Amino acid sequence: MPTVAELIRNSDQPSFSFELLPPLKGNSIRKVFNTIDQLKEFNPLYINITSHRDEVVYKPNAKGIKVPHVYRKRPGTVAVAASIQHKYKIPVVPHMICSGFTRSETEYALIDLNFLGIHDLLLLRGDNSNRHDFVKTSEDSNKYAIDLIRQVSNLNNGQFLDGTFMEPFETPFSFGVAGYPEKHEEATCLEADILRLKEKVDAGGEYIITQMFFDNSKFFEFVQKCREAGITVPIVPGLKPINYLSQVKVLPEIFHTQFPEPLTRELLKCSTNEDVAKVGTEWAIHQSKELLVNGFNLIHFYTMMATKCVFDIAKHVY
Repeated sequence: MPTVAELIRNSDQPSFSFELLPPLKGNSIRKVFNTIDQLKEFNPLYINITSHRDEVVYKPNAKGIKVPHVYRKRPGTVAVAASIQHKYKIPVVPHMICSGFTRSETEYALIDLNFLGIHDLLLLRGDNSNRHDFVKTSEDSNKYAIDLIRQVSNLNNGQFLDGTFMEPFETPFSFGVAGYPEKHEEATCLEADILRLKEKVDAGGEYIITQMFFDNSKFFEFVQKCREAGITVPIVPGLKPINYLSQVKVLPEIFHTQFPEPLTRELLKCSTNEDVAKVGTEWAIHQSKELLVNGFNLIHFYTMMATKCVFDIAKHVY
């Protein structure tokens, strides 16, 4: 079976992939399956499954004093990936993140994935919030994505964390990395961010999936700068249709992306979620068509409560 990286490299026809969130703790996987059932008619090249660190909530104790409680809001990345691949026979790409996971936990997750026959990964640093620092210190976690890449590469070569060796996996892990068309929030400038990205590619990243963006000109500039820096792997554009009024404020704040002026102007006219979803869908269709015309055959969609919008986009584009 070809790796997802090989599928991406050989994708010469318009195609798409999309990202799913594991169900909230205590919820059925049915909602995940429903999303796939709606989108599978467009023959997704692969499906990404996000990974989430523990979160902290404060609850009053017997004395009424609020104390921190740690819980994982969305467990099950490995199991969800296995369930999807088994049920739909569609390649899956679980996310592996540094934040909130010890290197040992990561190693055991990788061993589990190998047992399940899942060898495609997206390696990310993840949320760098310090809400979890009192539980998992930086000393026993990978600090940056490059550190996670090195751990995966070492395991591919048969080396465990404790320094012992084994027979390398019959099928090594293949992985992609993340890129930021408007630069990572902590980077001093786009050029410096691209240098860090090149380090990840040189260390084994076989393709790049971008953070969501709403201005194609910024994506095209990003790709050009990557190529000038010597990055030759495929770069997959990531799109997110806006479908809730709250996202007009939340998406730029959380993902550090900007809305172009024409989109902002249309969003300001909206007074309901339905209005926003219509504008967001039309904008993403425009983005998708322009990307395809410019040779980007594969587009990655962040579904995030926007399955219907992604369906409508795919219907118009594919």
